[in-house]
Amino acid sequence: MRLHSSLATPAQSRAQADAGRLETSIGRLRLKNPVIAAAAEHLIEPAGIRAAIAAGAGAVVVKSTNESQAAKDQLARAEYVALDANWKPVPWGASAPPEVTLATRSGLYPGDFESWLAQAVAMDAEARAEDCLLVASLILSGLDASLEMARRVEAAGLRALEFNIGTPYASQAAKGAVSTELDPKRVHELVRAMRGATSLPLWVKLTGQSERVPELAEAAIEAGADAVTMAGRLLGMVPDLDSMAPVLGTSLGIGGFWNLPLTCHWLALSRARLGPEAGLIGINGARDGHDVARMILAGAAAVGIASPVMLRGAGVLRQAVAELDAYLAAKGLTVAQLRGRAADARRGFADMPPLDENWRRYITKDSTP
Repeated sequence: MRLHSSLATPAQSRAQADAGRLETSIGRLRLKNPVIAAAAEHLIEPAGIRAAIAAGAGAVVVKSTNESQAAKDQLARAEYVALDANWKPVPWGASAPPEVTLATRSGLYPGDFESWLAQAVAMDAEARAEDCLLVASLILSGLDASLEMARRVEAAGLRALEFNIGTPYASQAAKGAVSTELDPKRVHELVRAMRGATSLPLWVKLTGQSERVPELAEAAIEAGADAVTMAGRLLGMVPDLDSMAPVLGTSLGIGGFWNLPLTCHWLALSRARLGPEAGLIGINGARDGHDVARMILAGAAAVGIASPVMLRGAGVLRQAVAELDAYLAAKGLTVAQLRGRAADARRGFADMPPLDENWRRYITKDSTP
């Protein structure tokens, strides 16, 4: 039997307060903590999903699917590399330096939709037992097929849906396999259609390959999204000096710790545009709990971590939760109280005080008279 709050011991009260410190809300949903295991290859099979749940993630987004056979076939051509600061490959694994850039040629869940859905339902039951939200993820290929899949996801009893319309690969993959939507009007139309197909909490994942990310976010929210995830990886190419060919042979989805400032910038601008209650989920650039805190300060309600977990294992999630909790405890704050503080303190260049020839302090002696 649950104790009445007035009868709780001091230790119980402290434990309740500690548990509440990490809680966050994304639209209609409550998460026990804001660390999300974002979709990637390590969440294709049950073992990886279970590991993320066991590591204490507040939510797990399973590897995405759609109806395109070309998108499924791409997984057979997928390849991955971790690059150091000199753009040299380093061994894939936990021993890789923290400052690696991750370059990938990825693919979707390789099985059919029925298998994907059955697995998601089974994993959702396990997630519920650990107070973890399991999120289904669909990547847009054909709209009608996406809408029908969303209806089936809801009918199966799953609790939330990610609609990914911001993959980095659309221009490089087979035509129609995946989508990178860059037009706010088009985003509004797609999300409005998805909102009409399902009543589930809807997270829309947006591209980072745009100067209009806040406008894309606004279009998605106005069309009925509960939250937007920003922003997907960038598309880039790394020439290899020895072979004189592109690393892994082609353009790649590029991410790494260096993308955190970009993500925080988009979060802050989107918060300013949409208001402090807007459902914003940060992704791309977070490696640990301190990076999660940085994105929350920029306005995120929660933060997805994908590539670092694929590289180093689910322990990244456990450590991130612990580091974030320790940071909040030291500051005497909750996630809700931390959210958006840096974004709301951000000023424009013209608002900064003049500094008397401060620039001279930052140039070398051979550049001065």
